[in-house]
Amino acid sequence: MANGLTRWPHAPAHFFDASGGTYVVTSATYRKQHHFNSRAKLDLLQQAIFDFAERNGVALEAWAVFSNHYHLVARLPQPAKLATFVNRLHSFSSRKMNDIDGTPERRVWYQYWETRLTYEKSFLLGCTTCTATQCTTV
Repeated sequence: MANGLTRWPHAPAHFFDASGGTYVVTSATYRKQHHFNSRAKLDLLQQAIFDFAERNGVALEAWAVFSNHYHLVARLPQPAKLATFVNRLHSFSSRKMNDIDGTPERRVWYQYWETRLTYEKSFLLGCTTCTATQCTTV
């Protein structure tokens, strides 16, 4: 690539514009395991998303949580805060899930992907990334 970065499909580079913006964020559990497989666990993840978004200056526009992944549409005045938000969210939710399930040191999250929404149609395209077979509720 022109900027010297190699694109790896399982470890995506995160490119941020310093001017802020709105992003679609998707994250999946490690090996797509259904760790959030009850209403209580989904509620825990959703509340953690709300709490960490507020603490990190992330304005949520839309969200969906599922047993093995989540989607967010978030507005960020400082896009570099997205990585901090996701890292803290994943760290907290992993510890909580491992405490609940009695599985210390288990890897819960795999990776996250983000796309900056630059025009109205990109918002609609970002919302179609999850097919009906991928997004199932508990």
